[in-house]
Amino acid sequence: MTQELLSEGRKIVEDANQRGITLRLLGATAIMIHSPKYLPAFDKLNRQLSDIDFMALSKQEKKVIEFLQEKSYIYDRTNRSVAMTSSSSRYIFEHPTNKMHVDIFFDKLQMCHTIDFTKRLSVDSPTISLADLLLEKMQIVEINEKDLKDTLVLLREHEIDTHDNDTINQTYVSGILSRDWGFYYTVTQNLNKVRDAAQKYPIFEPSDQQVVKSKIDKLLDAIERQPKTMGWKMRSKIGTKQRWYTEVEDVSR
Repeated sequence: MTQELLSEGRKIVEDANQRGITLRLLGATAIMIHSPKYLPAFDKLNRQLSDIDFMALSKQEKKVIEFLQEKSYIYDRTNRSVAMTSSSSRYIFEHPTNKMHVDIFFDKLQMCHTIDFTKRLSVDSPTISLADLLLEKMQIVEINEKDLKDTLVLLREHEIDTHDNDTINQTYVSGILSRDWGFYYTVTQNLNKVRDAAQKYPIFEPSDQQVVKSKIDKLLDAIERQPKTMGWKMRSKIGTKQRWYTEVEDVSR
């Protein structure tokens, strides 16, 4: 099913683009598409896809719904209201024949922390940018093994640099985190967990593990060196005594 979902994800983005509709892949599907060299690592990790997630623009909401319905996807109106109260505006579709699930988010990913895509969807294609993919995974407060595995592959495949051209843009990441202490705290804690996970999962040679660790160190150094806003500094004094993230309920289909 994983290969079918990858193919379907690419096809949906291509067909949407021909219609003037901006869709970009999120999550594990996006990481797999963007990491061809280390794609076999997902098999070693027994990492399978279960659905396809997209980010879209709210100004194209009607066009997106009509586009997917023309592709025979059925819009689940029941789940949408639940999803909107627990995270961001989210539409859930299912194909009646192949049973593929498609989730569409609009403008922002509002989970434990918020990532705004209104000005970022044109940065890369067919996926969101690598930096946004990293933030998407690292914003999860109670991060699980599948997200750690996805991030390991993402970091092994791609370099850390100061631009978005097939690299993880440390300037963008550190800039986002310099304005929000809570987001900063979650991401830095999770990056350290990814570093520990590099030794836990036997998917890379020791030399590969060291490469991942060095990239994490480089990214953490950039995050720490980035000047922080006054709001960040004030919030840092409170620390974890006050909840620093939004609680998100899982939306069952």
